[in-house]
Amino acid sequence: MKVEQHVCLVCGFNMIGFRPDRCPFCGAVSSHFIAADECSARFRVTSTTVNDKVTRLNSDPPLGLEHAAYRIETPHGPCWIDCPSSFDRSLSRADAILFTHHHFLGASNLYRDLFSAEIHIHRNDSLHDICRPFLFDVTFEQNFVHNGIEAFHIGGHTPGFTFYIFEDVLFICDYVFLHGDSLKYNPFGPADQTIAGGDRIRNHLEGRQLSTVCGYNYTIGYDEWKRMFDAGPTFGGY
Repeated sequence: MKVEQHVCLVCGFNMIGFRPDRCPFCGAVSSHFIAADECSARFRVTSTTVNDKVTRLNSDPPLGLEHAAYRIETPHGPCWIDCPSSFDRSLSRADAILFTHHHFLGASNLYRDLFSAEIHIHRNDSLHDICRPFLFDVTFEQNFVHNGIEAFHIGGHTPGFTFYIFEDVLFICDYVFLHGDSLKYNPFGPADQTIAGGDRIRNHLEGRQLSTVCGYNYTIGYDEWKRMFDAGPTFGGY
């Protein structure tokens, strides 16, 4: 039997199996929800080239606060970092979806079924209440390597926040936002732990020769990003 699913137009969060009075992520009222089928009819997912192995995935038109997801062509099969909010059957399959954290799980349950893809997320984030309707195949607790994609758990913004590196590309998601000629830490989390997580990121990046940073709403050269990151992000909003 088909499971009821709705999408919040304010933030892009997918609600599986229920239609609450308010979005469990952003608090928007139910008049801002549309059924997943309607979302698929109104939105498609577009791909933007980052390099010859990485593409950025976004809903078109933009869907609320949706994070960009990224497709990586690894030597052992395609993987996604994070997941679009809208479900688009025309997308090429992915073998796995690796999440940075639990805030934007998108339509991962639908893509999991479509692609027979494995869903990976840190165990600490998988335990959050908003994750209960979602299915995860791998809940990891240690750093790991998947098909050449390196995963580093640093916590901070969320208990299970994990960033990824593939070859010379850093996938930092929404840990920091661009703000003019500087960076800001994501404010939706404990300030002291988020800033401490930034120190752990610096430690993991030490000595790395990288070219590109993929964020939640930006792609930027690594040297420029690292200059701003080393200068010290402030703790602020979007």
